[in-house]
Amino acid sequence: MPKKILIVEDEELIAKVLSIRLESEGYKVETAFDGEEGLEKIKTFRPNLVIADVGLPKIDGNTLCELVKKTPKFSDIKVIILTGKKLVSDLEKAFDSGADAYIPKPYEWKHLLEKIKKLGI
Repeated sequence: MPKKILIVEDEELIAKVLSIRLESEGYKVETAFDGEEGLEKIKTFRPNLVIADVGLPKIDGNTLCELVKKTPKFSDIKVIILTGKKLVSDLEKAFDSGADAYIPKPYEWKHLLEKIKKLGI
């Protein structure tokens, strides 16, 4: 059974390109365009990995990550924060919220794929 990845990204083009690339690698992919939708899809889709932007409407990516990691039945889900924010404080916030990896945009596809594989997904 293919591993499942949920992309939570409010920029539709980024979500679409990422989705196509991940599906071409054999992953089953779903997308959400805000944090609330992302949280609902986590409950129904039950992904192995969530790739979330920080600057999301409704629930930001760091809060979404924290909610996932603090919910016992979802705490094993890996989370990659993929964001345009590049300050050290942004990196610290992401890891404080429980992120398994932090990748700044614009991202290199090869680098992102390596991170995903390194997380066992």
